[in-house]
Amino acid sequence: MLVLGIETTCDETAAAVVERHDDKPGKILSNVVLSQVNEHAAFGGVVPEIAARAHVESLDRVIAKAMSDAGTNFAALDGVAAAAGPGLIGGVIVGLTTAKAIAMVSAKPMIAVNHLEAHALTPRLTDGVPFPYCLFLASGGHTQIVAVRSVGNYVRLGTTVDDAIGEAFDKTAKLLGLGYPGGPQVEKEAARGNPVRFMLPRPMHGRSEPDFSLSGLKTALRLEAEKIAPLSDQDVADLCASFQQAVVEVVLDRLRAGLRVFRERFGAPSALVAAGGVAANQAIRKALHRIGFEGGTVLVVPPPALCTDNGAMIAWAGAERLAAGLTDPLDTAPRARWPLDEVAGPQPAHSYFVAPKD
Repeated sequence: MLVLGIETTCDETAAAVVERHDDKPGKILSNVVLSQVNEHAAFGGVVPEIAARAHVESLDRVIAKAMSDAGTNFAALDGVAAAAGPGLIGGVIVGLTTAKAIAMVSAKPMIAVNHLEAHALTPRLTDGVPFPYCLFLASGGHTQIVAVRSVGNYVRLGTTVDDAIGEAFDKTAKLLGLGYPGGPQVEKEAARGNPVRFMLPRPMHGRSEPDFSLSGLKTALRLEAEKIAPLSDQDVADLCASFQQAVVEVVLDRLRAGLRVFRERFGAPSALVAAGGVAANQAIRKALHRIGFEGGTVLVVPPPALCTDNGAMIAWAGAERLAAGLTDPLDTAPRARWPLDEVAGPQPAHSYFVAPKD
């Protein structure tokens, strides 16, 4: 099964062709990603209008290169998939409309993929992970613990009640005057800093429900920075290290709770899977290995290039859905918001601030 995947939900214009065989890891025939980092760097974050325009200007040639690299053509495809949300609506419209046009002209099925589902299914592309497994999804816009039971069957066990982990990293970078994108800059500074100089909180620590909260940690960091302003280079490094260490300990505690809830409800998971851009952070990866070792659970983390936004994960999710007989009409609407677990109730509109343990 051969599927073209298109990803335009944020600031990467991406397209890929993936091949799927029953019950085996997939084969990536091409995976083209065009980053818009330079277009947004001056603004310290993604500007939706700029992102949408950049997708319009570059998507056709990105798709053409993906098809060329794969050595195939539209007639040979079994389906065309595009991320239909969640994401910046202007960019989502560009990718989904393009996929509809290709599907209509080539008379191929169209698959509207949930961007989060694509992250959730990536370990089946790379490692052939069997269902059910426990997913830790952490990116700039999402932090969730999800039970992945089958294609289209996802149960959200925990989520953030305020900021996502990636968002907190980006805001920390902006607060400390670091470059964009913020996550890698904070990680770089943390490598030369003292992680115990500042006693920052570990929000939600010890709670039985596997939810996250990052706003209190972010506020505490700002207050510490204000106390010692103006900041030296070493101050910045120590703040980053202390912040990153707090996040790592939060991840450890919350995933312990998440795995406990998973086992109570669904039995032992086949694996603990991490996906999303935050999974590329090496300190967090070490924490994930620790959690897996403690629980005797296999840890699967896709390569960094497949943790961030890319077309291969969209193509694979499309292939998985196509194999299950799930396709979408050409009038499918793009969605700025699209929960992975549609039946999950609304989250509480408050955050928690818990002091670190001695």
